[in-house]
Amino acid sequence: MSATGEALTPQEYIQHHLTFWASGSEPSGFWTWHIDSLLFSVGLGVLFLWLFRSVGKKATTGVPGKLQCFVEMLVEFVDSSVKETFHGRNKVIAPLALTIFVWVFMMNFMDMVPVDWLPSLAQLVAGDHNQHFRVVPTADLNVTFSLALGVFVLIIYYSIKVKGVSGFVKELTLQPFNVKAMIPVNFVLEFVTLIAKPISLALRLFGNLYAGELIFILIALMYGANLAIGTLGIGLQLGWLIFHILVITLQAFIFMMLTIVYLSMAHEDH
Repeated sequence: MSATGEALTPQEYIQHHLTFWASGSEPSGFWTWHIDSLLFSVGLGVLFLWLFRSVGKKATTGVPGKLQCFVEMLVEFVDSSVKETFHGRNKVIAPLALTIFVWVFMMNFMDMVPVDWLPSLAQLVAGDHNQHFRVVPTADLNVTFSLALGVFVLIIYYSIKVKGVSGFVKELTLQPFNVKAMIPVNFVLEFVTLIAKPISLALRLFGNLYAGELIFILIALMYGANLAIGTLGIGLQLGWLIFHILVITLQAFIFMMLTIVYLSMAHEDH
């Protein structure tokens, strides 16, 4: 619906669902905050911490409940992935990997909510038919780059901690060609490789979730235009829903595994 309550055109419908609830008068300015992305990312992070903490406090040695079984299976899965991939010794890596996997999955899972439900609720609460409200934080490039930037900071931190400042500088300047005359070339190659890590993390997650969200919007638009009716429409919805569940799980797993691999490389002292 438009601000006057009139039906939106297909282009307006798509644009409306792909616009964030932004602070300030400039929705695309550098200091603009995407309030909906912040609400859902922080809220889901708090929910994850509360849920796992409550399960940990209530854990029993007897017959565990279904939730405890699920959490234990998840912890064991992440722990085995870390042991197989991470070759250093660091007690932070396994909890970090668990946090990344669950948190990113929960943010991705918001894509499973029908595209009109929460935006319509936000419009009702705000009393404004033009209120923007997006519910998938990982479809926001700001969120995925923030996550990737956090991983990048850890890569730099552990690279310097394990190898020292001089060792880290040597890694950037004396590889792959251990010749002083090739230091400028080495630095360019290694710097590009280093910067590519967080950029690839951010863009991969954002691209997949943005595309998934857009397809759900297009399917909803088809329903609104009566282009998908009956079993065809239901089959289209269910087919993409089932496939997208695999996508959101895989993307959370890939983000976790690449983080483990990058931090394992940071712990290698040549």
